[in-house]
Amino acid sequence: MLERDYPLEDVLAEESAKDRQFVTALARGLEVLRCFRPQDRHLGNQDIAARTGLPKPTVFRLTYTLTRMGYLYHDEKLGKYQLGTGVLSLGFSLLTNMDVLKIARPLMQELANYSHTVVSVGTRDRLGMIYLDGRHSSEATVSLRREPGTRVPIATTAMGRALLCGLPPDQREVLMNHIRKRDPNNWSTHETGIQQAMRDYQARGFCLSIGDWRGDVNAVGVPMLPIAGSRLLTFNCAAPSFVLRQHMLEDDIGPRLVNLVRTIESEVARY
Repeated sequence: MLERDYPLEDVLAEESAKDRQFVTALARGLEVLRCFRPQDRHLGNQDIAARTGLPKPTVFRLTYTLTRMGYLYHDEKLGKYQLGTGVLSLGFSLLTNMDVLKIARPLMQELANYSHTVVSVGTRDRLGMIYLDGRHSSEATVSLRREPGTRVPIATTAMGRALLCGLPPDQREVLMNHIRKRDPNNWSTHETGIQQAMRDYQARGFCLSIGDWRGDVNAVGVPMLPIAGSRLLTFNCAAPSFVLRQHMLEDDIGPRLVNLVRTIESEVARY
């Protein structure tokens, strides 16, 4: 698993040394695509080199190849790149072929309407959570609506904590060690929140984030364990703290979210 705690070239060298099937050139190209974040419209070769740590000549060859393949688009006036339609087609194929999302959407919308909140589903992407879909009520705060592809942290969000609760112990320990190395100064606080989330999950089937990610946001999360080789997904329900008090999450919304996930699991198992 590639993480960016160390220079990319060091990580790639380590991966290729221990796995003869690992294709370093392909990994470099994918890292170039991962440089583009939701707020990035254009990036130049220099920007990409700075973010990846790759030599500029290597970046130049990679961006040229990715442009020829349709995964990047080169704006000649700016001399910079933006993601091409090839990337969109990959993401669209992923989302449209996830049966769980087709089942989940109407149930998520029902809970969002009931709770006047945003109900979302996501999965892990390295040391963060990435949103796959979300439903919201007309009253939901715009700032909490997350488009597919949006990333949030693991340690402080209900969605991320739910993922940790759903992981096997050995995988959870590895991931928590990565998070600790990435943010050692805040690890004590993160660990306390994660441990409380695990106790809540064991007792009630859901975990909470009460102002831990954003001081004005409360949320509840529930993992959906893998079924028939599927990935571990997590569902959450979030709203401003003045809309969702902690007791509301514990007494009402949390149990409803658990029921939503169990319903989805039973429907997916029929496929």
